[in-house]
Amino acid sequence: MLEPGMIVRHPGAPEWGEGQVQSRIGNRITVNFAETGKQVIDGRKVSLQIVRLDDR
Repeated sequence: MLEPGMIVRHPGAPEWGEGQVQSRIGNRITVNFAETGKQVIDGRKVSLQIVRLDDR
């Protein structure tokens, strides 16, 4: 399960770069991506790929 702080990629938008999960409320996942800024993702439609657990 995705949690705040995790670093992810959007499989359908690799140009967005890596993003850090900001919050998850139900199926709504807010991610701050390197190239596009904050995006709200519908977790029912997109399976974000975990890159690492945090940015350390």
